[in-house]
Amino acid sequence: MTTKHKFGLSRRSFVAAGAASFLAAPAIAQQNGSTEFRAPVSDNTRRNASSFRTLDWQPYFDTLTGGAILCDISSRALHYWSEDESVYKLYPTSVPQTDDLTRRGRTEVIRKVEGPSWAPTPEMKQRNPEWPDFIGPGPDNPLGTHALYLSWQYYRIHGTQDTRKIGRRSSNGCIGLYNEHIAELYSMTSNGTQVLLI
Repeated sequence: MTTKHKFGLSRRSFVAAGAASFLAAPAIAQQNGSTEFRAPVSDNTRRNASSFRTLDWQPYFDTLTGGAILCDISSRALHYWSEDESVYKLYPTSVPQTDDLTRRGRTEVIRKVEGPSWAPTPEMKQRNPEWPDFIGPGPDNPLGTHALYLSWQYYRIHGTQDTRKIGRRSSNGCIGLYNEHIAELYSMTSNGTQVLLI
């Protein structure tokens, strides 16, 4: 049953007109040179969407021997290139909470573990004495389902059970990925895969 209002529009026509104007808004915004519908972002907040883009490997690596992983702390993205360049992957990540916890430079994968266990570093335990000394593999493990151990002590590229961390400065130094992404990356890498954190 439709009811006519004093303006001659039925409820159905009114709803349809509102939906059409909402759907047309992006086109109108583009004509005006703006596609921003969110509240303005303060100068202190960096927009991640614009920096989450594909990259070429050549500015970062001399060769792709063994494959290459680039972890971009600023854009919170991990890039992977296979040795033969047939595979390129781009994953969102969690990154260290502060610059003090962030390490940049060249390293490599030295060990791969499916179902890793976790123990806090001495510095973590000092900052958080209430944390447990050890968590075995499983759903409570902060390293998720897979971990790539780097040549730098205590640094890993790993999964996470807490998906809220991805895209944020939320780790104690490691690079975190969704569990399905670390499983995929794990299957493509090997000991010796080069890693660069920038």
